Amino acid sequence: MRALLYDTFAGPVRVAEVADPVAPDGGAIVRVAASGLCRSDWHAWAGHDDSVHLPQVPGHEFAGVVESVGAGVERWRPGDRVTAPFVNGCGRCEWCRSGQAQVCPDQTQPGFTHWGSHAELVAVRAADLNLVALPDDIDDAAAASLGCRFATAYRAVTARARIRPGEWIAVYGAGGVGLSAVMIAAALGARPIAVDRSPAALDLARAFGAEHTLEADDATPSAIAALTGGGAHVSVDAVGSPATAGAALHSLRRRGRHVQIGLLPGGGPVLPLDRVIGWELDVLGSHGMAAADYAGMLDLVASGAVSPRALVGSHVGLAEAALLLPAAASAPPVGIAVLDPTRD
Repeated sequence: MRALLYDTFAGPVRVAEVADPVAPDGGAIVRVAASGLCRSDWHAWAGHDDSVHLPQVPGHEFAGVVESVGAGVERWRPGDRVTAPFVNGCGRCEWCRSGQAQVCPDQTQPGFTHWGSHAELVAVRAADLNLVALPDDIDDAAAASLGCRFATAYRAVTARARIRPGEWIAVYGAGGVGLSAVMIAAALGARPIAVDRSPAALDLARAFGAEHTLEADDATPSAIAALTGGGAHVSVDAVGSPATAGAALHSLRRRGRHVQIGLLPGGGPVLPLDRVIGWELDVLGSHGMAAADYAGMLDLVASGAVSPRALVGSHVGLAEAALLLPAAASAPPVGIAVLDPTRD
């Protein structure tokens, strides 16, 4: 098959012919129709994740059609149209059995623990647990955003922050995750504030429901307190840096909830724990979403209240994706770029 491939961390990314994956027992091979280019792919390429082994095919959020299944698969057949979370649970541990596969201690992640979806084919283990059927009214490009950015934002806003109508939510970073969080929060009746360095990204945030937008240098705690009458009820760091994590925490009102989504290489920042203690702030991690929880998200999409398709900014082929991946950390976000592996 054709795929993106890199042999060294932070090294060249090229289009290569590589061996087709084989369906493991209990797993499936999916023919990829669309694969989202995500900043997490950049973290893997840069060497920020110990689970990544070289050489590697990146890509972890995708939509496609089941090509083949391994022994023991009961729910899926070739031709089924599917997606999957970027965290694939083992299906055996207590966390998977309780519907919390996103924290499975024996998890696999395409593009990290094994070759990913920036390719014509991708393997998914424990298919009966991890694959999700796609409704006909969600196209491939939109579905490719669900496995990581949109699903991560949905669970962060609903299950972790437990956002309520009328609450203020300050979202730091208006890339794919941040824009998804803005869109979902607005659909649920919350009042989003988007913070980013890119005016173009803030324009998108306003279009997706942000009540206020602030350029990063203007998003001081006092500015957010003035907009919200004392601070946000919820903050989200969708970037992953000491600066954005600290700023997000300082944007909260007393007894606020902070959700950390953005990855923090090197162990992360020293958080202002005096503020966390004195103001009784909740600091919450959020790591994707298990396939078991997709029904609520898909219902929200089907209702028309949110449109992941609107997040798609561009369609690219393998050659262009090879150039975009190394630049993902510095390129200004203009929506989600989606790879079609059949294109050059």
